[in-house]
Amino acid sequence: MSIAIVGFGTALPITSVTQDEAVEVARKICCRTDDQAELLPSLYRHTGIRTRHLSFGPEVVCDVLQGTNTSGSVFLPAEEADDPGPTTGQRIEHYVERAGPLALQAAREAIHSSGVKPTAFTHLVTVSCTGFSAPGVDIELIKRLELRPTIERTHVGFMGCHGALNGLRVANALTGANPGARVLLCAVELCSLHYHYGWNPKKLVSNALFADGAAAVVGIPARTAPADAWRIAACGSCLFPDSEYAMTWDIGDHGFEMTLSTRVPDLIARNLRPQLESWLQENGVRLDEVASWAVHPGGPRILSAVEEALDLPPEVNADARAILAGCGNMSSPTILFILERLRRRNAPRPCVALGFGPGLAAEMLLFH
Repeated sequence: MSIAIVGFGTALPITSVTQDEAVEVARKICCRTDDQAELLPSLYRHTGIRTRHLSFGPEVVCDVLQGTNTSGSVFLPAEEADDPGPTTGQRIEHYVERAGPLALQAAREAIHSSGVKPTAFTHLVTVSCTGFSAPGVDIELIKRLELRPTIERTHVGFMGCHGALNGLRVANALTGANPGARVLLCAVELCSLHYHYGWNPKKLVSNALFADGAAAVVGIPARTAPADAWRIAACGSCLFPDSEYAMTWDIGDHGFEMTLSTRVPDLIARNLRPQLESWLQENGVRLDEVASWAVHPGGPRILSAVEEALDLPPEVNADARAILAGCGNMSSPTILFILERLRRRNAPRPCVALGFGPGLAAEMLLFH
């Protein structure tokens, strides 16, 4: 028995910055010379992002841009040229303070749109890779939403941008094993906490791409759902060969450190098609029968690589590019933002959702 999605919710922090403001923030925090600063506008322009939301108060961004210190935030750049930024402990403190309320906002919206009563939920799945704490976001959701104290919890952690697809796979398995299941899934990421301070070209790409957000879905067994509900028909996963170096996510002394190789798009372009076609064939669908796509926009080159690998026109990723432009790459919640947009406009099915993360691995879902 598969899962049907009957509720969606998304949430963004109140602080937003334009791309021009993001460039200026990077100048203040990362650049040590005028030559370095001159490279930033082109890098940020090529991300395809117009605005992004951050989990800091607007007064912190204002302090960075104006060189003031009215907020007293530990995230303000120091005068020392080798300033590495806040410690990992300080960044996690911020995660503990801000992740729960943002997740709660998305979850409340999803529950309201689903019509499922909070006390009816049997399972809670949480997804996050940008912070750790225990008791964590799951406990906060249970208490603030007044879910059952007996609700069964599963956390999908540190899996990166495709984490929500793994979470949906867990939710799908839960409904398959329990015909009375009512599942709440919530993904929340505060990527901005791990902003890299100082000049490191390999880290600047992550600074330029990532943002903060949360998204939630409500799932019930497909047989009990409305006829037009989106149903998961199949789940798939593929680890690309000899690609461990291409995308990494490590815990450092001054935040979580991401490395993105310039070869990631090439690895996708070379490896995706045979794996995806084989998986689709196993599930009775040809590649040319896929009617819509939800591709995680790790960046414009990721979307272009998928289009190249699968011989797809750029317009199939219009929704992904719109989310990237308006919200940035929020890591795991991003794919749920795209799916919600597709569902809202009644996009045709079958639909394939794709996400890429450390491994280098591709996660795939087929919706009918």
